[in-house]
Amino acid sequence: MKASAGGYARAESVRHALDLLAGSEGQGRVLAGGQSLVAAMNMRLSVGDLLVDISKISELSGVAVEGDILRIGALTRHAQVGADAQIKTHAPLLTAAVSHIAHAAIRNRGTIGGALAHADPAAEFPACALALGATMHAEGPSGTRGIAADEFFEDVFTTSLSEDEILTSITMPIAEQGEVQILEEVARRSGDYALVGLCLIKRAVGHRIAVFSVGPRPILATNAMAALDQGDVDAAVEALSNEIDPPSDTQASSAYRRHLAGVLLRRAVCRMKGETA
Repeated sequence: MKASAGGYARAESVRHALDLLAGSEGQGRVLAGGQSLVAAMNMRLSVGDLLVDISKISELSGVAVEGDILRIGALTRHAQVGADAQIKTHAPLLTAAVSHIAHAAIRNRGTIGGALAHADPAAEFPACALALGATMHAEGPSGTRGIAADEFFEDVFTTSLSEDEILTSITMPIAEQGEVQILEEVARRSGDYALVGLCLIKRAVGHRIAVFSVGPRPILATNAMAALDQGDVDAAVEALSNEIDPPSDTQASSAYRRHLAGVLLRRAVCRMKGETA
């Protein structure tokens, strides 16, 4: 199956892209790396009269540290995220995530902003953003706004971005001294979407746990976090089991995914303590 016929326009700036979207009467689609959008269009899951290509807008790429905040441009490619020294130092969870994302061809073309806006519930970057307490920055006709990660992801492939907005960057606190960031996931084959994945962060104020591929969006497991703050791993695993309602499909049953989530939490805690799972 091939994508339906439609128009194409390359934006020269963010403002130009917004003007193109405004003139599309709700039928515009933003094209960045295209690794998710084009596949969806080929399956007729996304149909748009106009593709607005933002891939050449240089201001939307790059990594910078601004005080105690790490800023990543939305067009920064997965491979660049994985190789960037500042990200490795200040948000190593993202570095770890890249090695689990699909294959080299996808990592060389896909963008972090595209992955976040696509909001696949089995993808790594949305869960990482949630665990890190990131903020997504969007620009639209009314100006710019920041959207907290826990308000950004709403449902399967659905975010709080408006049709006339463009995701421009993502920011997050830089890792504090002694902070630990761990990602664990289980997939049937290298490059496949995770059956279950889990992000664990330990900060001075407590733990953060985000789980993915267990529901329509990544989940911040607040009850499991509270139990782990008290040092009770068993209670944290039980709380996590109660906080998720994973689906059953051809890859895994709900019960198996629930079990895997507990296994991954225990494994992450062992790594956090420098122990062998």
